[in-house]
Amino acid sequence: MVARFRAEHLRLGGTGEIVILPDSVHTAALAAAALGCEPGAIANSLVFDAGGSPVLVLTSGAHRVDTAKVAATIGVQRLKRASPDFVREHTGQVIGGVSPIGHPAPLPTYLDPWLEQHPVVWAAAGHPAAVFSTTYDELARLTGATVVAVE
Repeated sequence: MVARFRAEHLRLGGTGEIVILPDSVHTAALAAAALGCEPGAIANSLVFDAGGSPVLVLTSGAHRVDTAKVAATIGVQRLKRASPDFVREHTGQVIGGVSPIGHPAPLPTYLDPWLEQHPVVWAAAGHPAAVFSTTYDELARLTGATVVAVE
């Protein structure tokens, strides 16, 4: 999974460093502590089910996604938390390790503008223990994401 991410990251011209964290780092707060950054600098890749279609929301680790607000903003009836099988089917990755790129097919992707406050942003690299560094602008470019307030 990290190999697929690495290949896509290189193909898209990503510049960040890939870091393997201890297995015990499974929340934004724990990842931030291990990386020496604020939880808000962690870009969580959250997959939602919009009536059978996947939607990827890249949100700051300091935020919770208001699914009703985001659904209304992006023009879908409802966003619900995706099952582990749904996530794996659409990303090829497991919950906790979903990267913003490197999926079998492109996903509609939305980016939390709050991440722009951080000079370095960290996101999953295709495995729960792998992360990569990037910038807000590079993350937007790599993913083609639409900026949407998530709270």
